[in-house]
Amino acid sequence: MTPKRTTTTKTGSPARRRVWYSVAMSLDGYIARADGGYDWIPNEPEIDWGAFMGRFDTVLMGRRTYQVAQGQRPAGAKSPKTYVFSRTLRQADHPDVTIVSHDPAGTVNELRRQPGKDIWLMGGGVLFRNLLGVDAVDMVEIGLVPALLGGGIPLLPAGGGTVRLSLVETRRYSRSGILALTYEVARAVT
Repeated sequence: MTPKRTTTTKTGSPARRRVWYSVAMSLDGYIARADGGYDWIPNEPEIDWGAFMGRFDTVLMGRRTYQVAQGQRPAGAKSPKTYVFSRTLRQADHPDVTIVSHDPAGTVNELRRQPGKDIWLMGGGVLFRNLLGVDAVDMVEIGLVPALLGGGIPLLPAGGGTVRLSLVETRRYSRSGILALTYEVARAVT
């Protein structure tokens, strides 16, 4: 069950699209091996990937996640609009995506104001930390995988402050042992 999306705010203005950081994580806090490998994540047959992807029409990712994801999409599959945050990739070399080399917060906030479905922040702990730090992440969805990696790419690299989360939903997948945890990022009331 996905948290319901409101269509207007308390002031009656249109609601912003939400940014969801949705990722698999090992029990010891890693989202990938040091080399970016994710072969430790089991295939969970109960997860409806079509329904998952149907929630989003935009994907945000960092350069490393993009490089791992290239070529992973099945031939003929329709891609959501993809934004890759990188200071080194050139737009001319990657015409199928939008390369964002500066002002990530401004880019994400502009996307949130546009009409459409929610936005998936895919992989990339560094991009997650940076967007979380500028209040540009609304939901955190963790697939807690019963595996211990002993090292790798952490869910949240060091360098950010404390962010409070509010539990919205839990789901247990008995076949794989994955525990899905959905949190809303707490916002300070101003």
